[in-house]
Amino acid sequence: MKNKFDPRHIKRIKNVQALFAWGCGGVEPKTEEFSEIIKHISEIDTIVTTNAPKWPIDKINKVDLAVLRYTIWELFFYKQNPTKVVIDEAIEIAKEYGTESSSSFINGVIGSAIKNEPQI
Repeated sequence: MKNKFDPRHIKRIKNVQALFAWGCGGVEPKTEEFSEIIKHISEIDTIVTTNAPKWPIDKINKVDLAVLRYTIWELFFYKQNPTKVVIDEAIEIAKEYGTESSSSFINGVIGSAIKNEPQI
């Protein structure tokens, strides 16, 4: 992340916040990408489950899960940004909004997903 006021960074945060609210059963906030992300949610959750086998979806911290869902969508379905940029942003968002261990957990799951998923 070069600048926390970068519009791309802000857009990612809004999508993570929307996914967090949706995951908590809250009001569905709308972002430009939200509907597209939700269309792929079962595939995204399968990737998360496969690459974090010791952590069932319902046991993953809600912030971490929102970051993972958005990052996996951006990497495997949206595919508009360089992988390194997407991963760096995910780790920065996890550090900003998650727990002390969020960034390493997310980095591990995403790293595993990239190794295991052939489409990236």
